[in-house]
Amino acid sequence: MSGLTSTGSECIPKNSDLQCDPIIQKYGIKPQGLTSYILSLEEQRKNDYPIKGSPGCKGYIYTECDQQRTDSSPLFGLDCEMCLTAKGNEVTRVSLVDAQGQCLLDELVKPESRVMNYLTRFSGVTKKMLLPVKTRLSDIQTRLKEILPHDAVLVGHSLNADLQALEMIHPSVIDTSLLFARNEGRRFKLKFLAKAVLGKEIQCEQKLGHDPAEDARAALELAQFFIEQGPAKVAELNLEMLLTTEKLAEDSQNKAALQPQGCRDQKQLNEPPHLSKPCFLDCLQVTGQKPVLLGRQGLDSSGLCQSNLSTSNKQILQRALEDVPLSTFSIIQFSLGPEYIASHLLALCEQVRSKLADMLTIYAGPFEEGFCLHSVKKEFGRCGPIQSLTVVTETYKPYVCIQYEVLEAAQLAVESLNGAEVAGSCIKVQRPVTAAMLDCDDLIKELELDVENEGVIYVAGLKKSLTERDLQEEFSQLKDLETLFLPKDLQSGKHRNCCFLKFQESQSAADALEVINGWTVKGRKLRSRNALASGHLWRWIWQMNHSNGKQGGHILYEKMEQLSDSEQDLRKKVKKLDHHIKKLYRSLQNNTLCVVLFPGVSSRHGAQPGLGLMAVKDDGGRSAH
Repeated sequence: MSGLTSTGSECIPKNSDLQCDPIIQKYGIKPQGLTSYILSLEEQRKNDYPIKGSPGCKGYIYTECDQQRTDSSPLFGLDCEMCLTAKGNEVTRVSLVDAQGQCLLDELVKPESRVMNYLTRFSGVTKKMLLPVKTRLSDIQTRLKEILPHDAVLVGHSLNADLQALEMIHPSVIDTSLLFARNEGRRFKLKFLAKAVLGKEIQCEQKLGHDPAEDARAALELAQFFIEQGPAKVAELNLEMLLTTEKLAEDSQNKAALQPQGCRDQKQLNEPPHLSKPCFLDCLQVTGQKPVLLGRQGLDSSGLCQSNLSTSNKQILQRALEDVPLSTFSIIQFSLGPEYIASHLLALCEQVRSKLADMLTIYAGPFEEGFCLHSVKKEFGRCGPIQSLTVVTETYKPYVCIQYEVLEAAQLAVESLNGAEVAGSCIKVQRPVTAAMLDCDDLIKELELDVENEGVIYVAGLKKSLTERDLQEEFSQLKDLETLFLPKDLQSGKHRNCCFLKFQESQSAADALEVINGWTVKGRKLRSRNALASGHLWRWIWQMNHSNGKQGGHILYEKMEQLSDSEQDLRKKVKKLDHHIKKLYRSLQNNTLCVVLFPGVSSRHGAQPGLGLMAVKDDGGRSAH
């Protein structure tokens, strides 16, 4: 599956979706001074702003702020509340705030004409509030002229309505309803922008009407954010998607509210309360992006996607190579076909799980009769968390079978304890000798070279009493340390005696390996090696290793079983499918986000966990996971 990528604000590739964002198309990429966002005379005329000399503005008061504006000119937030009178909309309350958010003016105003509707729901102003008020519109006009410096820039949300109601003309304005541009002339509401951009809740339903000082301050801070962060940062917020998600959540809540009371009560008794999550395809549709779906089955019946059905994986691949480069978002579904029922897939999963179990298992010995099993467990436990330890007595002398929980622990045991003296015996350490393990050394080398493990090392021998903070402090002296991952038991929640350290540079990781091996922390000697399985695979390996079935290769010599015809056919299909995915991936443009999902299996035959892989293709042909 291919999709979107996030990009930096300094450079946006030509094929990036941000190039199509209306904010980027209007203002470009780089941050600019405030003068770049002041509405031009033509923009003011187009958006019904009062303009000096215009026939419709006869009798309007001019602020006389004629000094040339610069990027250092002061910003002032302005907002008014209105009522409906025989004359039309008249001001009932005016608020003005400065660039620091300080309120300079917050006055109730007595309308000149008879009030038809106080619009209390929106304005918060009632008849009772205005009874003692003596302030008239002319008083407010005078006050504003006195307060505003000659180079003042007024900021507001749909500020044209406020200036029309004030019957005032001001030459330099920033309108946040136009600044945060949308397609087709649509505008974001101030309440939404305040929450999405500033993280502030305004115009709350619990309050009676709007607070104009709060609205003026919100509009001012939005303009300041836009000016300081620049258009690219604002575009990266993906406001259209956020708004869509919010609307769909509201729709779901409204539908739930329309259900009969009895149904709602019963549902609440049976289910915990939760918010309905909007469909991802709905979100794309509302933002004007129609994804491409390719597969054998009808993936979508809502008309939200350009869906194309094919009869084979080869046809799907050919269509994908043509259509994916032209689409913003694509979902490609390959299939093994309906003839491969759950039992076949489970058989394949079992083979994977069985090989994984063999790689996690080592045999150590021979030991003398009556050897100390506790000493063996203690020594091998320093390599990593042990899942099981069994004494093998069928041999001439006792051996011990140890199954670890992480691949690195098993490999570390083979590398560091083979030929060592443990429990009074010089022992040999090796993995099970099975047909499936013949290529184990090659697999280990491939895992070490995987880009996901670049700059990552595994550290074992940690005391379980150590906390993550303790480890952060202990390893803080290591150069270029970026992150520390501390695996935890998925049942008990306790951390194991190992961790993974990721470094910014591969050389720093190599240097850390030399330092850590033999390093003593709280009386424990540490052991370390290069990582084999990335942190995000920890949960999947744990689940595979703890699922029902074979618990490791406990037989030293095993004859290779004959695969059934259906299993052999399935292997061929999977290998061909892997080839299709590789070919599609190589054809993708750089900076494409790719997600590959292998669904889990759940049926009467059993269950196996699924697996998800994600990467961003980069210029060097490698992947940033």
